[in-house]
Amino acid sequence: MFNTSCKGLVSDAEKLMALDVTIQVSSMDCGGGPSIYPLHCCKTLHFVRHAQGVHNVEGDKNYKAYMSPEYFDAQLTPLGWQQVDNLRKHVRSCGLFERIGLVITSPLLRTMQTAVGVFGGEGCADRIDSVPLMVKNAGNSDRPAISSLDCPPIVAVELCREHFGVHPCDRRRSISDYQYLFPAIDFSQIESDEDILWTNSKREAMEELAARGMKFMDCFLGITGLWWWVIGGGLSLGIMCGAWEKLRLWTRKEKEIAIVTHSEFLVPALNAFGNDCHPLIKKEMCKGFANCELRSMIIVDRRMSGSDLSTTNYPGKIPPGPDVPSAVTDGKNVEPDSGST
Repeated sequence: MFNTSCKGLVSDAEKLMALDVTIQVSSMDCGGGPSIYPLHCCKTLHFVRHAQGVHNVEGDKNYKAYMSPEYFDAQLTPLGWQQVDNLRKHVRSCGLFERIGLVITSPLLRTMQTAVGVFGGEGCADRIDSVPLMVKNAGNSDRPAISSLDCPPIVAVELCREHFGVHPCDRRRSISDYQYLFPAIDFSQIESDEDILWTNSKREAMEELAARGMKFMDCFLGITGLWWWVIGGGLSLGIMCGAWEKLRLWTRKEKEIAIVTHSEFLVPALNAFGNDCHPLIKKEMCKGFANCELRSMIIVDRRMSGSDLSTTNYPGKIPPGPDVPSAVTDGKNVEPDSGST
C-alpha cells in the first residue's frame, strides 16, 4: 500500500509503474493459436475515455493543478466538445451507433457530457412525450439540449468512476443536481445522493483502484470473489455493488455496450486480461487512452454464467424424419446385378 500522506501529489501514472501495472505477458501462453467461441457467449464492449476536461489542460503541465478546488467535478473544454462531435460522427459513419444497445457511464460531469454528446439523439425538440438527455448549457457547456429519442439508454454506475479522493476534479455532485442536468440518464444504480466515496484526506490506493476495475468486470461476467481480498470486502465496494446486480451484463439482451469512463480506471482493469495473447495485442488493450478515444473489444463468458441463447444457430432436421443410412441410400443408385457377364 502506498503512503497516502502525499495526498495525491505523486503522479498516478508513477504509481501505476510502481505497481508494475504494465504489460505482463505469460511466456507460456503468448504463443497460442487462434481461439473459437460460440457467438452467443460473446459481447462487444466499446470503451471510451471522456473528452478533454478543464482539469486536463493545466494538470497535463503540472500535476499539482489537480488539487485545485476550481476544477471540482471538471466539465469539458470547448476543445473537448469538438472531440465529442468528431467521435459522434465516427460512430455514426461506421455503423456503430445503430448496434450499441446500452451505454454505461461514470457519474462525473465530464463523462456524462461525453456519453450524451456521442451517443445521444439528434437535437432536442420541445415534446411532452420525452425528456432531454442533457439540458441546455449543462455544466457551462454553451451547448444546446440533447434529445433522448432514438438513442440507446444511458446508465450511470459508480464502479467505473475515476480515482476516489483528494483531487476535487474527481469528486461528483449530488445525484439530485445531476438529475436536473441530465434528466434522461438512469441514476437508479447509485444508492447515495451525496458523494460518500470521495474524501479530501486519502487518495484511493492503486491496489484498490485495480480491485474496483476487476469488480466492474466481475459484475459483467457474473463471477464472484475475484480480487475481493484486496479490499477485504470493504464498505465502499459493497455500497457500489448493491444496485449493480440488476445490471449484470450476461443477464441483459444487449450484445454491444459502450462504457464511458476514465483512462486510469481502464488501464489497470484491462491489464488483468490478455495474458494469453501476443504481446502486441496485450499492449493494444492496456495502453493509456487519449481523450475521447474509443477502443472496441470482445468479452467471452467462458464460465456460462448466464449467456444468451443463440439467435443465429439452427438446429437442423426441420421437418424431422428418420435418418437413412448412407449405405442404403447409395444402394438405391446401383443397378441390380442381372448375373450377365
